[in-house]
Amino acid sequence: MKDRMGSAVAIIRLLVGWVFFLEGILKFVLPDELGVGRFTSIGIPAPQLIAPFVGVVEIVCGVLVLAGLFTRFAAIALLIDISVAIISTKIPMWLGHGYWRFSLPKLKHYGFLSMLHEARTDFSMLLGLIFLLMVGAGAWSLDAKLWQSPRKS
Repeated sequence: MKDRMGSAVAIIRLLVGWVFFLEGILKFVLPDELGVGRFTSIGIPAPQLIAPFVGVVEIVCGVLVLAGLFTRFAAIALLIDISVAIISTKIPMWLGHGYWRFSLPKLKHYGFLSMLHEARTDFSMLLGLIFLLMVGAGAWSLDAKLWQSPRKS
């Protein structure tokens, strides 16, 4: 049973880690769409600084989650990241208008259901990160190898 739990946690780490890793890379590869340009259009302050910073956080923490190294630390950093993404992009969709500094993206529909549709990946990542924060990296991780207690002979 313990082995199955370890493999299940590894699958969640794989899911969460590769999504953040890829999104971090895309902030540099497609800066107008997903990096500085997007941060500017959303209304994020200092987008020339914040977008690359967020990209690096997503790449580094995504790799840490994939490896299962300092997993809870990485999960906390990525929880902050995804929470800001939800607040800055999904809440305006729900409200149907921008608020504070955040602008409303152009969509066919607005409101709660439209926001849920657009936020499906964000909420999946949020729940995956909460799971990893609660249970840790699992048996198939560098955390387990580094922090395991020595066996008695």
